[in-house]
Amino acid sequence: MTTFVFVLDRKGRRLMPCHPARARKLLKKGRARVHKVFPFTIRLTDRELENSSVQPMLIKIDPGSKETGIALVREEKNKEHHALYFINLQHRGQQIRNALHKRRCLRRSRRSRNLRYRSPRFLNRRRAEGWLAPSLQHRPDSILSWVSRLRKITPVERISQELVKFDTQLTQNSKIEGIEYQQGELTGYELREYLLEKFGRKCIYCGADNVPLNIDHVIPKSKGGSNRVSNLVLACVQCNQKKGSRSIEEFLKDKPEVLRQIKNQLKQPLKDAASVNATRWKLFNKLKSTGFPFEVGSGALTKFNRKKFGIPKAHWLDALCVGNVPSVTNWRNLNVLNIKCCGRGAYQRTRTDKYGFPRGICMRQKKVYGFSTGDMVKAIIPKGKKKGVCVGKVAVRKTGSFNLQTSGQTIQGISYRYCRLITHSDGYSYSWKSCPIPPRVETRGILGEVR
Repeated sequence: MTTFVFVLDRKGRRLMPCHPARARKLLKKGRARVHKVFPFTIRLTDRELENSSVQPMLIKIDPGSKETGIALVREEKNKEHHALYFINLQHRGQQIRNALHKRRCLRRSRRSRNLRYRSPRFLNRRRAEGWLAPSLQHRPDSILSWVSRLRKITPVERISQELVKFDTQLTQNSKIEGIEYQQGELTGYELREYLLEKFGRKCIYCGADNVPLNIDHVIPKSKGGSNRVSNLVLACVQCNQKKGSRSIEEFLKDKPEVLRQIKNQLKQPLKDAASVNATRWKLFNKLKSTGFPFEVGSGALTKFNRKKFGIPKAHWLDALCVGNVPSVTNWRNLNVLNIKCCGRGAYQRTRTDKYGFPRGICMRQKKVYGFSTGDMVKAIIPKGKKKGVCVGKVAVRKTGSFNLQTSGQTIQGISYRYCRLITHSDGYSYSWKSCPIPPRVETRGILGEVR
């Protein structure tokens, strides 16, 4: 597995990425300097853009609710996409939502605690057109931020985005049109993909996976059942034939727990799909405003490309297959930079328990002995039980005794004297994982007669 290194010329202009072995030679000979650690970028000291050749590169994006895949590819003369870099961006929308909910509860309790009555203020506030909740706005903002970062260190000429995944409104009513369709602002997609995502690609009756799956009607069509998605489930061939034209209550009368679980699952909407549908046009407009040539692709086209090239399911590999892709290469030989959105700290200086009562006071300053919480440091401990070298994120204390969070554990009580700064905190944490992941079998199922 390899990881390409981004390269800048002596004036900070973008060149083509190079192999890590070549980057090590340039650094060792003094012909380059480290410009950035994450993603690792070097700056040459003896070369300029005019003396180098640059090939067209693309940024391909597969946006998701919890994770977004980003693929950086080089476009060959025969339009083949040669993968150079993969990024898996993990969002923190749920953490933002929980923080806002906690703040709302604290404000409500403070305003009602031994205070005179005050009229509500929810009627005198206006929201701008196109407003999104902070937990949703965070997704397009973080994606656009990383697109801007990649544009500064790579010669990108085009951006490609997957715009459509599910149409939760069209799957409920296939005849929706006119103003009804505009209210949903969604586009069509395969019903089978929706059901596979909703029921976890398993038989809803026996839990079997990696087997052919049929679409089954909860209320049989012979008894007045409709083709609405709320009346459809996935079942293996054996369970589908065994159920026949019986109702689900009759079929599962000896399994009340399974029946109760299925009925609860039928009522659950796809929240992740709803969040993607709510933010996709916001991201589309933001990326289009960059002025770069821009193209979009559907989720069905992404899946078609992935199956055509025999690529396993993963967000960053989905990004590689977005849009019109004649062929792809080099996707097996790359590591994936896993980026987790962590935020830049909090303004709140008083910690509270779940009831809103104060339980501790934080430091008033952010930095201690030149370090701040979230910085990536290297600690060289010369003696004691913790003797050794460890690298990770630091959590500072006023006393100068820090905590260091590594990939496998948290080491407490490390003196600031043993720490050396690698990179300042930028609101993200970084880790590496290999690619590709083990392939997951996706069964297409039998779409013949359904009951």
